[in-house]
Amino acid sequence: MIYFHWLFLAFYILTIVPAMVTVLMDRRQPAKTIAWLMVLLFLPLVGIILYFFFGQNTRKERLVSQRSLDQLTKHSMLEFAGQRNLKIPEDCAALVRQFANQSMALPFKDNNVDIYTDGYQFFLNLIRDLGTAQHHIHLESYIFEDDPLSNLLADVMIDKARAGVEVRVIYDDVGSWKVRKRFFDRMRAGGVKVCSFMPVKFPAFTGKVNYRNHRKICIVDGKVGYIGGMNIALRYLRGSKHQPWRDTHMRLEGGLVYALQRSFLIDWYFVERSLITSRIYYLELDPTINNDCLGQIVTSSPIQPWPDIMQGYVRILLEAKRYVYIETPYFLPTEPILFAMRTAAVAGIDVRLMIPMHSDAKLVEWASKSYVMEVIEAGVKVFFYNKGFNHSKLLVSDDFICSCGSTNVDFRSFENNFEANAFFYHQEMALKIKQIFLDDQADSLSIEEVRNLLHTPFLQRLWESIIRLLSPLL
Repeated sequence: MIYFHWLFLAFYILTIVPAMVTVLMDRRQPAKTIAWLMVLLFLPLVGIILYFFFGQNTRKERLVSQRSLDQLTKHSMLEFAGQRNLKIPEDCAALVRQFANQSMALPFKDNNVDIYTDGYQFFLNLIRDLGTAQHHIHLESYIFEDDPLSNLLADVMIDKARAGVEVRVIYDDVGSWKVRKRFFDRMRAGGVKVCSFMPVKFPAFTGKVNYRNHRKICIVDGKVGYIGGMNIALRYLRGSKHQPWRDTHMRLEGGLVYALQRSFLIDWYFVERSLITSRIYYLELDPTINNDCLGQIVTSSPIQPWPDIMQGYVRILLEAKRYVYIETPYFLPTEPILFAMRTAAVAGIDVRLMIPMHSDAKLVEWASKSYVMEVIEAGVKVFFYNKGFNHSKLLVSDDFICSCGSTNVDFRSFENNFEANAFFYHQEMALKIKQIFLDDQADSLSIEEVRNLLHTPFLQRLWESIIRLLSPLL
């Protein structure tokens, strides 16, 4: 027994104490620091496991060198510098500079954008563009399902690879955990270069299981790009077992494709350590695309110094003059987002939040209710989409700024995931996104119509508050 006590003490000193010192040196918010110290102090065995999986601060890590980033950025930088008559409107200049300074999210004008609000539109156009590829296909998705649609896309990419087209695919190892190895092996055997993002193999990457690549982007021949919320899965066409799925994706032509290409090639270097910098992946801009559609492709990740997309949302909320409309499938806001939403609503800004009536994850649905009640008390108008599961990630403000991408309004997207959003500073684009929101609002119930959320029993509210403690992990 004495031997066991000494063994436990040695374990405590060698593992818990260094972990506590690391938490202190991370200089997090005091509340987070104290919380992790209490977990490690009073739950040493469970605490060290939780910290190993969910508590490590990766923002200080340099997993991609600045020299490599510079090489991967040089072509998009040259095209940015070569833009004629590029004017940044004063109303968005600070936000544009913020994104550009923090993560080299360069602004590009002259963009054509098609918006797809259902899977049929998106996948038909994606398959058409993949079929016309002459030089390369770069596809990145959080989830590939081993279903007829994913196999159809795999067949198209295998055919193009056999025809001499360079095809590169990145999938997330955790997001596609259920997919059998043979699905990706078939693509590899057909000539497609396939890499999994940060594979979870004990013990090398176990601590990184919490940091996933949630991006959904595609670039074809450097001319056409896609970005949005749709994964490669059949449920976007026929729904899940319980409800239809609604999502939003964009097809891009113009300068923003340069930024998408840069994002993919950085991720490819991250997973494959292959530095692709040839000019051939950045075609000359189409001179027929000549408009004032100004945008940025903004990425965020746990290895960047700042949570870029979250900070952008906060700035938009705090600088809005009339309204901010937000759609998100999961609402587990970080404290800065919660503060910004409440501040804007109290100031009289028309802040609207749309979430699904029923989530695809029950724990998330329970945890989000206390946050929903908190923003309602501040004056945020909440709508519950009731025509299926709305997986869209949209934001629009003041008929001028809008965003669409992979980022949910939750801890995981803002702090732990690798995400990508397109931000636009253009009235026509903003009005299109606003109309999508209003169309979805017509298929939603308002909080006044969902009285049971306001009058839940004490035990249910207690349970929801307990589950809320798990928000950073959900």
